[in-house]
Amino acid sequence: MLFNSIEFLLFFPIVTILYYLVPHKFRWLHLLLASCFFYMFFIPVYIFILFFTIVIDYYAGILLENTASKNKKFYLILSLIANIGVLSVFKYYNFFIDNVNTVLQGMHITTVSIPFLKIILPIGLSFHTFQAMSYTIEVYRGNQKAERHFGYYALYVMFYPQLVAGPIERPQNILHQLHEYKKFDYNTVVSGLRLMLWGFFKKCVIADKIALLADPVFFKPDLFKGFPMVIAILAFTFQIYCDFSGYSDIARGSARTMGINLMQNFNVPYISKSIDEFWRRWHISLSSWFRDYLYIPLGGNRVSEVRRYLNVFIVFLVSGLWHGANWTFVVWGALHGSFIILALGRDKFFPNIKLPSFFQWMTTFILVAMVWTFFRAKDIHQALYVLQHALSGITHPVEYLLKGFVYIKFWKFTGIDMIVLLISLFLLFYIEMKSNVQQWLQLRPVWVRWNIYILMTACIILFGVFDSRQFIYFQF
Repeated sequence: MLFNSIEFLLFFPIVTILYYLVPHKFRWLHLLLASCFFYMFFIPVYIFILFFTIVIDYYAGILLENTASKNKKFYLILSLIANIGVLSVFKYYNFFIDNVNTVLQGMHITTVSIPFLKIILPIGLSFHTFQAMSYTIEVYRGNQKAERHFGYYALYVMFYPQLVAGPIERPQNILHQLHEYKKFDYNTVVSGLRLMLWGFFKKCVIADKIALLADPVFFKPDLFKGFPMVIAILAFTFQIYCDFSGYSDIARGSARTMGINLMQNFNVPYISKSIDEFWRRWHISLSSWFRDYLYIPLGGNRVSEVRRYLNVFIVFLVSGLWHGANWTFVVWGALHGSFIILALGRDKFFPNIKLPSFFQWMTTFILVAMVWTFFRAKDIHQALYVLQHALSGITHPVEYLLKGFVYIKFWKFTGIDMIVLLISLFLLFYIEMKSNVQQWLQLRPVWVRWNIYILMTACIILFGVFDSRQFIYFQF
């Protein structure tokens, strides 16, 4: 079920109202059934894939807690193999076979061709897998007691607000909240609804609208050259932020209406002055997951400089693959890792070089935007084509800019659309840079707040895109 769908507008109030009406001892069952229904809106039979890993991880957690230290690793490895194995089959098998077949063809071995599996990636499987793995790892480390109630554990990895696109929660944050009795609190519910409204505004008014400027170039890049490609790159840069952070706001808001607090997943990443800072602000639940469960176990900062650089590169390669079974994602991750390694080397060998803040910000933003091209493109050839032709004709600036205006007009982007979009982007970053939206709105008088709510709702209705466009990160 998509957040930006009619079905969710019916599902959400019914589930939330019933949550407060159902006796506390049955709330876990209510939320678990609702979460299963939510997930089964996509491909119902795939619920059994999640159930398979849920059963394994539930018992693995208990065995990890009850087993002597020297034998614990066996159950942890069993749990990790089950989770990574399922993810590998559905997400990476065909990618692996495609590359093997390509190598065989390059070696002129035509008698052997490994067949593909005709399967569709279960939506949100990567998020589910990482959240499940964090549970068994934390139990193994002794930081989390094993959950003895099967229903509560299943709810931990199936909780509908963050089931398909995060935030990727840790058991220490979410499990105890699912057990606690949550009394209806007007301010908490309003706070959640306010965050959801902000998320819908970012998704419908900005992300899906600005996608109209990004999609044509990436669908048929050979039809364009010059400034339209720059517009498409910038459009996708803001689209993916508003789309994903909008989802996270809706997820956190819908959970908050039931008194459950999910972690913050974004902290104004486009104001970063380095790639390293960008990753401390972008998809925080994933970057911290890789830090705690991959980078630090590899040795983190406690090893030699060369080994540290290798650790960084490995983490970003794996991060790229986590996002998708395509070489474009591998390149995307490798470039981010390379940028951080170069920055570490600069700080080591040229510690006294201090660049102006504006230059640091501008350089970081340009690098991030350029690398997003690999994230959006269907293959490496297309990404390189877009980047190579983005500045084509810039030596004739008037004609170069004119092509951009023609491109915007051709794709039915009216003057009103552009004005609303630019104002929305300005307000978005102004508010988020000053403070989070909750604090900013809370400081306004009541009559101002309600006028803002009405205005945002009107903008969503009048200027929003309502074609049930899937959230970008649902594909992962």
